[in-house]
Amino acid sequence: MDDIAPEIDISGKKSARSGVVVVGGGPAGLIAAEVLSRAGISVTIYDRMPTFGRKLQMAGRGGLNLTHSEPLEKFLKRYGKSRAFLAPPIESFSPIMLRDWAAGLGEETFVGSSGRVFPKAMKAAPLLRAWLARLRDQGVEFRYRMEWLGWDGAGDLLFRPADGAEEKVPARAVILALGGASWPRLGSNGAWTSILEEKGVAVAPLRPANCGFKVQWSEIFRQRFQGQPLKNVALTCAGRTVRGEAMVTAQGIEGGTIYALSSLLRERIETDGQTVLQVNFCPDRSTEDLRKRLGRPRGKQSQTDFLRRALGLPPIAINLMREAAGPSLPSDPAALAELVQAAPITLTAPFSIERAISSAGGIVLTEVDGNFMLARLPGVFVAGEMLDWEAPTGGYLLQGTFASGVAAAQGLLAWLQQDGSPKSGNT
Repeated sequence: MDDIAPEIDISGKKSARSGVVVVGGGPAGLIAAEVLSRAGISVTIYDRMPTFGRKLQMAGRGGLNLTHSEPLEKFLKRYGKSRAFLAPPIESFSPIMLRDWAAGLGEETFVGSSGRVFPKAMKAAPLLRAWLARLRDQGVEFRYRMEWLGWDGAGDLLFRPADGAEEKVPARAVILALGGASWPRLGSNGAWTSILEEKGVAVAPLRPANCGFKVQWSEIFRQRFQGQPLKNVALTCAGRTVRGEAMVTAQGIEGGTIYALSSLLRERIETDGQTVLQVNFCPDRSTEDLRKRLGRPRGKQSQTDFLRRALGLPPIAINLMREAAGPSLPSDPAALAELVQAAPITLTAPFSIERAISSAGGIVLTEVDGNFMLARLPGVFVAGEMLDWEAPTGGYLLQGTFASGVAAAQGLLAWLQQDGSPKSGNT
């Protein structure tokens, strides 16, 4: 971390304020505090929850997918419309640097068969414990159960502690790393949006990302197949295809392939009110092969037995085809092959943001300058999921979060050297 946290001299700056405040104890806020404290800045982290890194620990239950090992050019494409904004910070704090940082905390990483990168411990707790210990050693102060309320007229930060009495906190500058609104019980509830909007900052509505989608299953299908996986399928929407697995739920469908398509699916539903997802149950078979197999005499076999033996389709696939086409499946081999390769499912809405892995929306990127400072609020820097970017699961979310936290801290250091104004939060 030394190469991204240079020592700076702020002794000559005009400021009666004692240090820098970071609001938000998730990965973006913690890494920002680390960069700042290594540079000799006095830092205090505030969070409304009783502990830091709660969402990080939740992610750790699935192994803590820190980043991905694919080439950086391919990696950056995963950020879609936000690529131009996130490329500089990710190039400055790359996946390799993130792995080196974890190793510096005693948590070596490995590359899984999918190219995803995990700590060898396969959980977040050891890394988080070592990280918080290092921050304490660097002099970072922790304030828990402190809800951020905005600023007073003089530009001091306002917090409400657990006892309800407001507390004013002066600061040279502040980094806001308050997250989005997914899994609000873990800390990020999106309450900050109204505070910044009152200051004139444009904020795009927070929406679910990396989420499941609602499907109006028949009662028979729902009761029989909820909780069962669709394995080795290819899902297509608007010409984009993703292969992998999905999970049928009582309300609809979710899983890795759905998350990879969630941005596209959500946008099409927002535009058209619903969208159609096509499921290919035999993505490794050609259309011609399917037609030949389905054109064989069925004899006395039921259609279900015939499909199971001819194509190896499990009951959930055959019944999902019936959900799409009705109880009487086509008898014509060509039509049946088409259904096997493109069974249509109508998606009506994303699952609620409370159930989403992450959220889209947030501070519009044009509000942020090259130092990750809000142009309307000098001395206020922003990082992490509260910015309007999104990425699929696979390590891209955490990489973007860490990199933006580093970038905000570096931007703050550069601003202190150039300006050092104590008027953070004032318009």
